[in-house]
Amino acid sequence: MIQRPALRLIDGGGDAPVAWRWFCGHCAAPAPGGATPVPTARVCRSCGFGLLLEAREDAVPSPHDAFLVVDSALLVQAMSREAQLLLGIGEELAIDRPVGELLAPADAESQGSTGFAARIAHAASGDDAGTARSFVRPWNTFGVRLRARIATCGPPRAALVVLESGRPPALRPLRPVR
Repeated sequence: MIQRPALRLIDGGGDAPVAWRWFCGHCAAPAPGGATPVPTARVCRSCGFGLLLEAREDAVPSPHDAFLVVDSALLVQAMSREAQLLLGIGEELAIDRPVGELLAPADAESQGSTGFAARIAHAASGDDAGTARSFVRPWNTFGVRLRARIATCGPPRAALVVLESGRPPALRPLRPVR
């Protein structure tokens, strides 16, 4: 009689580790060398204005995306150049302003514990439940919907709200039809 174990261990059953990346909080340039910058070198070398922030790799904005950094009190702490152009407001006027004065949820049903403000509050508190998605509209428009990615970033911990550019992805080469 052959004895077999009742349970077998299998590889690959756990979640993949989450990758984090550093980027500039003003121009979205990546950190030099992609490495963790030392605290004294966290000013962006590309633009010289922004501080380097860390966020989940799936939430890091591209240089074409508009984004805002929002603290746990739902006040804007930083915004990209693209966000300044999109929202029609300078960063100096947006700092310490409630995010609700710049962005509003685009859907009436997106209120409550799963709404736009709740997702920002969860991300700003450091509750890293992943990257949430929502639709928003800029304060100065009506009938416009933008897809937003919301995730934790920092230090210090805050919420990163990336307004996706809507630019189509690069075309893939066509394969010949057989």
